[in-house]
Order: sequence, then C-alpha cells, then structure tokens
Amino acid sequence: MSGAARSGAERARTTRDDRAAPEPSVVLTGVCGRLGRLLLRGLHREGRVVGIDRREFPDAPPDLVHYRLDLRRKACRDVFRREPVRAVVHLGVMHDPRLSAETRHAWNVEGFGRVLEYVAAHRIPKLVLLSSAAVYGARPGNPQFLPEDAPLLAASRLSEIRDLVELDMLAQTFFWRAPECETVILRPSFIAGRVHNEIYSYFRLPLTPRLLGFDPMMQFIHEDDVVSALRLALRPGLRGIFNLGGPGVLPLSQVIERVGRPSLPVVHPLARRLLDGLWRLGLTDFPGREVDYLRYVCMVDDRRARAELGWAPRRSLDETLRAIRDAVTS
Repeated sequence: MSGAARSGAERARTTRDDRAAPEPSVVLTGVCGRLGRLLLRGLHREGRVVGIDRREFPDAPPDLVHYRLDLRRKACRDVFRREPVRAVVHLGVMHDPRLSAETRHAWNVEGFGRVLEYVAAHRIPKLVLLSSAAVYGARPGNPQFLPEDAPLLAASRLSEIRDLVELDMLAQTFFWRAPECETVILRPSFIAGRVHNEIYSYFRLPLTPRLLGFDPMMQFIHEDDVVSALRLALRPGLRGIFNLGGPGVLPLSQVIERVGRPSLPVVHPLARRLLDGLWRLGLTDFPGREVDYLRYVCMVDDRRARAELGWAPRRSLDETLRAIRDAVTS
C-alpha cells in the first residue's frame, strides 16, 4: 500500500490472512453513520465488508476493513483497485442543513460521482443507493400515494433536498450508462429512530408547531426496516427503484400526540417566521422552508417493494412511533 493510501486507511484492519486473496466484499460508504452501523451488524457476519468514511470508528468490529477516507480523494480509487468488490451500498450522504449549499454539493454530488466511476471502471455487479421519499416534494397536487415514476419536485423549493434529488437522478442515468450493473434506488419515507434527520429535528422542538387548517397524513418507517430493505436489495437479480412506506399512516396531529410532544397550533406564515427565528438563534435544525412537509401529503406507494423485493415492515406502527419518542427524549 502506498504511503498516501496507508495514511488515509490508518484504521484499516482485518483478522483475515493478508497473504490470501480476499473474498469479494461489500463496500459500505458512510459506515460510521447510524444506518451504516446497523447494516454492518448483519453484513459483517455473512462476508467481508469494507467501510469507507472520513470519520473514525473506534468501536468497529475487528473483521471490518475500515478506510478513513474522503470519497473524492485519489486514495479512495486505490481501495477499489485493491479490493475485489461484489456490491457497493452508498450511505455517505451529508445532510447537515447548517453547512453551506456549496459544501454539501461538493461532498454529496462529487463523492457519489466518484463512486459511480469506480463501479463502472471495475464492473462491480451491484450498486444500492439510499435516497428518500422526500425527493418527490410535499405539494398541494400530490396524490395520496406517490408511485416510483412520479416526478422528483422537491429540489425546486428546498436546497437541502436538491443534492439528494441530483444523486437519485445520477443513479437513474446509471441504469443505461452501466446496464451490466444491478442498480437499486430505495426511497424510504421519514425514518424513525436515532437518525438525525428532519423529523428528529422537528420533534425535538420545545413546542411542535402544527399548521392551522392542515393535518396531512404521514408515513414513517423504522430504521430496522430500512436496513432490512438494504439487505434485500443486495440480492442478485434485483434492480430498479423501490419506495418504502411503513406499517401504516396517521394524520400529523395524531403522530404528535402519540409521540408525546406538546404542540402549538399556528398559521402557516407565522410558523415559517417562528422556525426561521429559532434557526437563526441555533435553537433548532428544522428550518422554516421545511414546513411544506407539515402542510401537504408526501406519502409513497410501496407495493413494488413488497412484491419484487419481498420487503414488508416488521416493526409495527406503535414500535415505529416509539422509536421517534425514544430518540427525541434521550
């Protein structure tokens, strides 16, 4: 290994015999994040896993090969040259809304572009991207349940979602750019659990705003059910786009009640100004421009995932809402 690659992979380790040719591995980007860790728990018991993340992973399993790298750096290219890879799962998406749009775009879009280059160059047979149902956008004209071929309209209003829409579109172009690769895009509804996303930030507010005159139906999916879909997507022969709904739907008012959060009924313009003020003071990571998701429905039709992936949520609606409550009160 070159000195540059060695320094970038300072925490790489494995219990396997380095003299033997390693078995084909699953490359997991964003391995240090919450979903990366949950997915790793099962995958590393079944075969070789290579994790790529610029963060440290001090409590990683001893048989994980961890490269502490930025996906955009040349040292990452060396990893794909060296490692025999059977699949790539891309979870390395930066969601921090307080970073500049330029910083997020450089990390997310350039990084995923490099991943696509490596997959194409080394003819890796499987690529899985975790996208989001939020890419459809919450709009007044949405049907009750959005199918996979619905347009991705969130980018027109939300800069935070723009990168994810672009990643989703890049993965879709990869269907024809690299037809020999089985590319899978998963679009889950709001993820419940210890995942620091927009719903986590919303329910962490001291008073949860509820827009007067609006009570959209909502879907939530437990983090464990997202991980089970990721594992199913790794099976040979599967490709395409799959929505992931959840165990049921509820109006937002009932979700707030069952999660046990105090609510504050406000009119839409005031809610946006209130959230923007809290945002500027650093008291919330839920900006006012997200309020459309509290105003209009953005739910997905997941019949294709159930029929073709063989996926179904194992966690009940009560367990899923409890995961939100436990996360925001811990």
